[in-house]
Amino acid sequence: MIAYIKGPIVSRTPTDVWIETVGMAYELKISLHTYSKIANQDQAILYTHLQVREDAHVLYGFADLEEKELFLKLVSVSGVGASTALLMLSSMGPEELVHVISSSDVESLKRVKGIGAKTAERVIVDLKDKVIQALGNDGEIPIFAGSDNTKAKEALSALEVLGFNRKSADKVVRKLLQTDGEMSVEELVKQALKKL
Repeated sequence: MIAYIKGPIVSRTPTDVWIETVGMAYELKISLHTYSKIANQDQAILYTHLQVREDAHVLYGFADLEEKELFLKLVSVSGVGASTALLMLSSMGPEELVHVISSSDVESLKRVKGIGAKTAERVIVDLKDKVIQALGNDGEIPIFAGSDNTKAKEALSALEVLGFNRKSADKVVRKLLQTDGEMSVEELVKQALKKL
């Protein structure tokens, strides 16, 4: 229903943020991952998920689409609610959580407050294949998952628009940035086109 909210930050804590837009302020529940990304910003754009419950309508905000997608996967697991999913994302961050799930690391999941052995195992059983499929065959986390690298995101978006496979483009952009991290978006796309 609401894809994202963009505007000045009125108030922020490690668990909530208020963003003003068109004369109203929306209260969004956030993870520590998102908080760290907006901690020093006056304005923000947060991707959202609205959860309608019998007793409340709760809006959740995410600094990037990858975190939102992982949140939605987590809440699809029986026994994992929105609060638990946010706690998991706050305890580990998206990249680490993806790694923990894909490597079947039950012990790391159990360290999250409120996650017992059964829930940890259920998360792994339900999400491991989905997470591995999202990572691709090489098991590498996409470069833009939780990354601050705007150039990489822009280059990958451009390559996708040009019709290239996201996973293949991600591999090439990753290698190019390892070679020269100062490359411009335009140069990244040009070099990637030569290698794809």
